[in-house]
Amino acid sequence: MPRILAVDWGGRRIGMALSDPQGIVATGLETLEVRGAADAVARVLRAIREHEAEAVVVGLPLLMSGERGEAAQRAQAFADALAARTEVPVDMYDERLTSALSARRLRELGVRTGHAKRRVDQGAAIALLESYLLRIRSRPAAPED
Repeated sequence: MPRILAVDWGGRRIGMALSDPQGIVATGLETLEVRGAADAVARVLRAIREHEAEAVVVGLPLLMSGERGEAAQRAQAFADALAARTEVPVDMYDERLTSALSARRLRELGVRTGHAKRRVDQGAAIALLESYLLRIRSRPAAPED
């Protein structure tokens, strides 16, 4: 399984997580503070190279109804800009409730989430990647010829 970089995209902060080579464990990476879309793309490209990621999954913040709102359109534009500048495949995956899950996990550990936005973003990327990896592992194997 390829090493996958998960990106919880935001206009100011980008949470990231990386899978292990077996696609089982998602490990949080540094949350990036960015200044605009071009900076975000450049810094995620650097992370792809530094961590030798072979694929990227960008969180798609769908509305609870499943529709694409303004945030989803911005995330799609970011993913498209990233895909245009890298050879690795860039996929999008539903990230609904990953930030809420991350905040809940942190609160359970006694962390005050109001002062830990970077950690919430990192945790959201971890939750995104965990869900994505689970989906990949649960797919039936392709039949051999």
